[in-house]
Amino acid sequence: MADFNSISKKWQKKWVDSHIFKFEPDSKKPKFYCLEMFSYPSGKLHMGHVRNYSIGDCVARFKRMNGFNLLYPVGFDALGLPAENAAIKNKVNPRDWTIKCMDSMVDQLKSLGFSYDWERLMPTCEPEYYKWNQWIFLKFFEKGLAYRKEGIINWCDNCGTVLANEQVEDGKCWRCKSEVEQKPLEQWYFNIKEYAEELLKDLDKLTGWPERVKVMQQNWIGKSYGTELYFDVVDEDGKVVDKISTFTTRADTVYGITYLVLAAEHPKVTQWTKGTKYEKDVLKLLSKIKKQSMIERTAEGKEKNGVFLGKYFINPFTGDKCPLWVADYALYGYGTGAVMAVPTHDQRDFEFAKKYNLPLKVVINPNDGYELDAAKMTRAFVEEGILVNSDDFSGMNNRDAIIEIGKFAEKKKWGKRTVTYKLRDWLISRQRYWGTPIPIVYCEKCGAVPELEKNLPIVLPEKVKFTGEGNPLASAKEFASCKCPKCNGKARRETDTMDTFVDSSWYFLRFIDRFNDKLPFDNKLVSKWMPVDQYIGGIEHAILHLLYARFFTKALRDLGLHNIDEPFTKLLTQGMVIKDGAKMSKSLGNVVDPGEIIGKYGADTARLFILFTALPEKELEWSDQGVAGAYRFLNRFYALTDQEGLVKSDKLDNKDKMLISKVHETIKKVTELIEEFKLSLAIGAIMELVNHIYRYKEGGAKLSVYNEAAKTVALLLCPFTPHLSEEVWELLGGKGFCSLHQWPLFDETKIDKQAEASEDLVHSMIFDINNVLKLIKIEKPKGIRLIVSAKWKYIFFKLVKEELSNTHDFKTIMTVCLAENDLKPHGKDISKLIPGLLKDVSKIPETILEQSQELDSLKSVKDKLKDEFGCEVVIEKAEDSKEAKANNASPGKPSIIIS
Repeated sequence: MADFNSISKKWQKKWVDSHIFKFEPDSKKPKFYCLEMFSYPSGKLHMGHVRNYSIGDCVARFKRMNGFNLLYPVGFDALGLPAENAAIKNKVNPRDWTIKCMDSMVDQLKSLGFSYDWERLMPTCEPEYYKWNQWIFLKFFEKGLAYRKEGIINWCDNCGTVLANEQVEDGKCWRCKSEVEQKPLEQWYFNIKEYAEELLKDLDKLTGWPERVKVMQQNWIGKSYGTELYFDVVDEDGKVVDKISTFTTRADTVYGITYLVLAAEHPKVTQWTKGTKYEKDVLKLLSKIKKQSMIERTAEGKEKNGVFLGKYFINPFTGDKCPLWVADYALYGYGTGAVMAVPTHDQRDFEFAKKYNLPLKVVINPNDGYELDAAKMTRAFVEEGILVNSDDFSGMNNRDAIIEIGKFAEKKKWGKRTVTYKLRDWLISRQRYWGTPIPIVYCEKCGAVPELEKNLPIVLPEKVKFTGEGNPLASAKEFASCKCPKCNGKARRETDTMDTFVDSSWYFLRFIDRFNDKLPFDNKLVSKWMPVDQYIGGIEHAILHLLYARFFTKALRDLGLHNIDEPFTKLLTQGMVIKDGAKMSKSLGNVVDPGEIIGKYGADTARLFILFTALPEKELEWSDQGVAGAYRFLNRFYALTDQEGLVKSDKLDNKDKMLISKVHETIKKVTELIEEFKLSLAIGAIMELVNHIYRYKEGGAKLSVYNEAAKTVALLLCPFTPHLSEEVWELLGGKGFCSLHQWPLFDETKIDKQAEASEDLVHSMIFDINNVLKLIKIEKPKGIRLIVSAKWKYIFFKLVKEELSNTHDFKTIMTVCLAENDLKPHGKDISKLIPGLLKDVSKIPETILEQSQELDSLKSVKDKLKDEFGCEVVIEKAEDSKEAKANNASPGKPSIIIS
């Protein structure tokens, strides 16, 4: 049995010493850029990593063998919150912790034999990388794509720090369990909304992306066509004191508005109630709302809360004076932050109105003529219907009225038809240490001033205390204190750092020009190598990461840095690895250590199992038995190097032609399946070929045919199990690296389906005889009689197979069969056979031989059958047989009679 780990180390060293995976940007070969999503350096690989990278490496190796010039880099998304949390917990510097984790993961990745260009290894925590984050920020700032405004953040007063959404657990700080509140804070944003329409429109270009990912992005961008309505705000006496607007996609319901709610963050809420009798109740509600997440505020079924603001508005369509409220279910980030309420036709509004005894007005009745009574309604009517109580629009279908009422509002100057997006600008400020410092300086004289490009990078200071309270950079006086780039006066540096999503939004561009110290990347080089041809990663990144990467690509294009519209041509989102019915995770204690699998079975076994067990986009259920099965197969593969008993001869018989045919058929099938990302099916086809090779070797085989088949298996398995493929290739006399050899090409003329069918017939015959012997409990038969089907059945089966591609109708097929002269005498038998074939088409062989071919195939192995079963064997045609069971024979299934 082979030592797989020694074999792996041998070939990994050879690959490194020969630099065979080094990126050659100027090669004349067609380019292929293969990339997996940036990995966070957690310190230890899990099987999800192994799956992701094994899929990517399989594609890269396949394309390399098909003559492409490969860019296949690796790096680490090395900044971010987890490293800082680890630093606080373990009392180490985040950089030291991160470097240690990266070194560990690199060793593990190399042990699996991934064909990365390791010379281009790129961690984002190095100043040479995040310098260009800062450079890009400055370019965005110049163009107005980076700006500062007040936004709502999660604040833990006990820790004195801003918390990310993932650090808020049940409304409490993950660290100290104190109540978290939401409060306004000046922060930095990227104006991604500027690209909302292009981001939405260009989804149509992404034909190589999964449809569900495109739908997720479309929903996140959330384009809505609607009408912005204007209202006069009045006091209790009807005096106009202000104006407010709201966006709605349901202009058909404007005659049913009975109140309007503002989001807690809307500035008018405190402005209108300050110093009034309503102020106390409003502030109490606002304090409660600030402790809720956005998800909690908008969750279906959760009771909604609100307070009257002491102000009213005039509905211009009806002249009604309606109350203004603040409510927790209104969000300031969508539309105008004010929501018109039509409780009879919106369930959320209905429940709120019932709770606070607010008026209800019906403006849509069902299409069946039933008239709704607001006083008797127990739920909102949200179906399509006919407008009522809507002046001149009454009687219209409500959907048709949406556009007409919008036009009417524009004509009356009560509003305007408009488009809005759910997509919010990207908040990039993080009040933490382990991120890219934002290159802005605050001067009392000049205000917010961009840092000079020549001063980049602004490097993270090393002398920082990690207490877990507040932002470590804010307490680093040497870092914060600086000179104004504009007036040279005393200033302070911005102590917020950038969201780590910034690092992963353009890294694929930097990989192309990894060592450029003049620019983030060269325009011509990137324009040549982008977009990424195949991108691979988890579905959990289907929205934010991919959206931000698309935004960066478009924004950098508009800065003149390249000419690419979209970053990724094809996208594969692989499924999760499941064990014991749940996703592998440390918290559930069901993690399988890849190192243990590699140590026991070798890297190729781990790779083969992870790629064979499920299609890439499906969930993969971990199975210890499956790993052992993959190991057994690889030992069978390695044993193909044993050429004992093979004979030298150039004369080919039917047995040789069968294997040659199977080899070329498998090359064709595996090539197509890899291109379609059906990797598990491709491996299955290779396993089947290995079985055929072993079957061919039984009873003697020709060296040249066997050797060519075994070497082909090595080439076909190379993308999946590269170490063992290299070893087998070498032992079989292959020249050079298997990894660099041309992918095998199939010859259609050598695919002989009849030769394969003949060989399969013989083996299935032996299998069936053994089963019959077991069934009748005979160990040593006296004689075996094989009866080949009657000639007319071959004509019949071929005809039925042809007709089944057009119809499954019994009468039609029966009519076609009886039109054949050779079949007319057998009409009674045919009428009984057709229903069975319609019910189970697998009874029809994939390749239907002639009667004479089946007879010859069985007679050619008559002596082998005699030796196999130790008795006389008779082979005859049904027409010559006196046995009653002769009528049971069918093409591919001779009758078996044992005495």
